[in-house]
Amino acid sequence: MEARHAHQQPHTVLYDPDGLIEAGLPLDREPYECLVTAVLAWTDQDTLTTRDLEQIALQLTGHARAVATDVRRRADQLPKDSGPKALADVVLREAEGRLSVTIEGTVRCVQNRARLVRALYERLDCLEAALAPERVVPSGG
Repeated sequence: MEARHAHQQPHTVLYDPDGLIEAGLPLDREPYECLVTAVLAWTDQDTLTTRDLEQIALQLTGHARAVATDVRRRADQLPKDSGPKALADVVLREAEGRLSVTIEGTVRCVQNRARLVRALYERLDCLEAALAPERVVPSGG
C-alpha cells in the first residue's frame, strides 16, 4: 500500500547537461567573500572543531567549483590567443590541482580553500573587464 501525503506535489526534473540554466544565474558572492575574509583572519583553531573546519572547507570547495565554472565559461568567450584567457587557463589548472587535494579539518586547509575562492573571483573580475568592451554596442554617431 502506497502512503500519500496531502502536501506532496508533482515535480519536474530539469535536464540541463550543458549548465545553461545555471549559466544565467549569478553567484551568491557576498556571503562567500565575507567567509573568505573571516577565514583568512584566523590565527588559530581554538574555537572550531575539526568537524567545523571540514564543513567550512566543503562549503568553500563547492563554491570554488562554481566560480571556476564561471571563470571557464567567461574565458571561453575570449579569443584563443588572448592574454586574459591564457591567464585564466593557468588559474583554472592551479584550481583543479588544489581542489583535488583531500580536505582536512585544519585551519591551513580551510585558508587554502579561501585563498582559492579569492583568486578565482579575482580572475573572474578580470575576465568580466576583458569582455566588457566586446559587449558595448557602438553608438551611431
